[in-house]
Amino acid sequence: MTESGRLATEIAALLRRERSVQRLTQQQLADRAGTSQSAVARVEGGGRVPSLDLVERLLAALGRQLAVTAEPLDSHLDAEMDALTGRSPADRIDELGLDRLLDRLGELPHLLTGSTAALLQGAPVPVDAVEIAVRWCDSARFTAWLTAAYGQRWNARWGEFGGLYLEPEEPGEHLWMTRYGEIRAQMCDEFPAEIEVRHGERSYRVVPLVAVELTDPQAAALLRRHRQRAADDGRTPDLGPTVQTGR
Repeated sequence: MTESGRLATEIAALLRRERSVQRLTQQQLADRAGTSQSAVARVEGGGRVPSLDLVERLLAALGRQLAVTAEPLDSHLDAEMDALTGRSPADRIDELGLDRLLDRLGELPHLLTGSTAALLQGAPVPVDAVEIAVRWCDSARFTAWLTAAYGQRWNARWGEFGGLYLEPEEPGEHLWMTRYGEIRAQMCDEFPAEIEVRHGERSYRVVPLVAVELTDPQAAALLRRHRQRAADDGRTPDLGPTVQTGR
């Protein structure tokens, strides 16, 4: 997630929480702040960073004011990874809705990659969407699946889903919202080497961590951060559940 995306999400959560505490509807808050219900909904949706003036008006209507602080760069990632360290892969798989989405993918050829693959191999890294590798030769099948799943493509220009063609060949980030959750694709000519890992009663075909670090800059940065923090604390990174097979 970008810094602007994180800020929009935090402001949205703050406003929803404060409004809920005071038991106000969006319309009631809008009336107090002299704005529209749709404006409140957009801020609470967290799709894009709202104007400072609007945020201050909304908080003032709730008897609150905005406070600005500084913290070490990306310290929120450290806190999030610390929280994830104590959670079981089974809980995270369930929270992500991974099994449900994989079941819905059906016969579409794919591998799990990126931070999703890292999660399945024991890394306490944040995952905001199921990440899969899909071959370009299967692009049409993937597009058909996205259409059937009521997919909407991420529109970076507007900071929201929708307004772009679904096809991976079209310009834009390979991120879609579907009825089964968010899915991010790495399009490739051929699948990389894979391994199979097991959690509970289910096996998952994943890209090994070494390949993830070579092909996914965002996941690689998170994994490096995890290893460095473990080294600084004198710990050995807990990575890599039992590998079933290699292909």
